[in-house]
Amino acid sequence: MNRIKEVLEKKGIKQTWLAEKLGKSYNMVNGYVQNRQQPRLEILFEIARILEVEVKDLIKEEKK
Repeated sequence: MNRIKEVLEKKGIKQTWLAEKLGKSYNMVNGYVQNRQQPRLEILFEIARILEVEVKDLIKEEKK
């Protein structure tokens, strides 16, 4: 599970903007945001760079 949705909302950034910056379709980014699919590791790093956050800020910790 990822926290991309929470980070986008906190920063006031639209999914369409992120899709454009990533060079991905809106549907692909929406799949990431809705946790229907997980981005490959290199895409996760690119999302973190674009959003100016640490990769760890995009990952949900598993509660034990």
